[in-house]
Amino acid sequence: MPPDDPSLLRTRTLDRVSPFGRIPGNGVNLSYISTRGQAPSLAFDDVLLAGLARDGGLYVPAAWPQLTPDDLRRFRGLTYAELAVEVMLPFLGGTIARGDFARLVNAAYGSFAHKAVVPLVQIDQRTWMMELFHGPTLAFKDVALQLLGQLFDHVLAAKDSRVTIVGATSGDTGSAAIEACRDRERVDIVILHPQGRTSEVQRRQMTTVLSSNVHNVALQGTFDDCQDAVKAMFNDQPFRDALNLSAVNSINWARIMAQIVYYVAAAVALGAPDREVAFAVPTGNFGNVYAAYAARQMGVPVKRLIVGTNENDILARFFASGAMQADGVVPTISPSMDIQVSSNFERLLFDLMDRDGAAVAQCMDGFRKTGRFEVSQGQLARVRDLFEGYRCDTAETLAVMKQAYDGSGYLVDPHSAVGVAAARASNLDPSVPVVVMGTAHPAKFPDAVEKATGVRPPLPRHLADLYDRVERMDILPNDIQILKDHVKARARILGV
Repeated sequence: MPPDDPSLLRTRTLDRVSPFGRIPGNGVNLSYISTRGQAPSLAFDDVLLAGLARDGGLYVPAAWPQLTPDDLRRFRGLTYAELAVEVMLPFLGGTIARGDFARLVNAAYGSFAHKAVVPLVQIDQRTWMMELFHGPTLAFKDVALQLLGQLFDHVLAAKDSRVTIVGATSGDTGSAAIEACRDRERVDIVILHPQGRTSEVQRRQMTTVLSSNVHNVALQGTFDDCQDAVKAMFNDQPFRDALNLSAVNSINWARIMAQIVYYVAAAVALGAPDREVAFAVPTGNFGNVYAAYAARQMGVPVKRLIVGTNENDILARFFASGAMQADGVVPTISPSMDIQVSSNFERLLFDLMDRDGAAVAQCMDGFRKTGRFEVSQGQLARVRDLFEGYRCDTAETLAVMKQAYDGSGYLVDPHSAVGVAAARASNLDPSVPVVVMGTAHPAKFPDAVEKATGVRPPLPRHLADLYDRVERMDILPNDIQILKDHVKARARILGV
């Protein structure tokens, strides 16, 4: 196809053509649009509070802010907080002043245990681990949610408003969101987790926070059931408006925005813009790897995105066949990835369908009814130009964890191990460095780590007494009306 063919939007990155369109933007007055095309466009501060769009879609930028090669070179030597301000400021579209935003960013990352915030560790000749787990709850979700808590405080104070946050978690989002939102005067937070399907550390990190504005629900179902319940609450417009619902799941654009930063940081550290880099991302809900895609759309030279899954391999199967087919959720040793409905994939689908909101809405409606959709062979080829998927079962996950420990004494949690396996399975040019996203501290999954290595990793000092703390949660059936009543009774916005 000629390079000037208008039927495909193209992006050049180090003389490579991307299958996905980059829509130029400089961030000035940037607005956000829904992937389903029917909700009004919003500014950043309203998108932050809205979470899910009113038409059931997910918000994305109407234009991608651009990072030039000179920008990437300029970023070398910046602290992580300084880089975060530079990368994210255009996404704010002028809704928060630079000085105020810098203060929020510094407050968010000042609590991280490592001075680099997200350090890079080389684990073999061409593979690196970006440790995203040095935040207060030991998971990559802290990187975004510590900032989200700061943003909620700032925006709600400016608007003299309050919100009721409802979220679903497969284990890590819940604890990170609770830690970020605990004791905040203008926020009540209700987190749903699947009963018995998280690690004990994950559960206790949520249920031992006894702040009056924090409420935990152990739902009798799967993570997908939790996620469906949250979406149902948002799609009930009178309920949503009465409680002023907001979201902390990665359906909230601000989560994705904050995650873009560490992909930029890794690429710059390894030579961008003069060198391409690949990322291997253990993936369940697709939000983390979508942030890598967003960084590429902004101009970061990303050669390949390698998606690692466990036995719940809906994404790996999609990248192999072009068919998204939901099956039953299988419990594994990497529970944060025990997902069959990857919500954030809709954002990628929006670009794959040339930002046709009506087409996305039709596709997602069909998927909800049948549990299946399929893209064309041409669309699949475009996806494969950038993405590949890899399925790593429990036996291989344990083997990778053992190999890492035996080889260098490095303890890897079962999710990050899936990323390592995916990186090593890729047929990438050996000259391209691969960064595995280390999504959780090994102490969050001590049983799996001990099974693989014989070593039980201790919790850091600030969590050392976690098993002795009092737990508080409500066990509820998977019934949307019961859940709505439960949330309503705990929303101080109604004066209860």
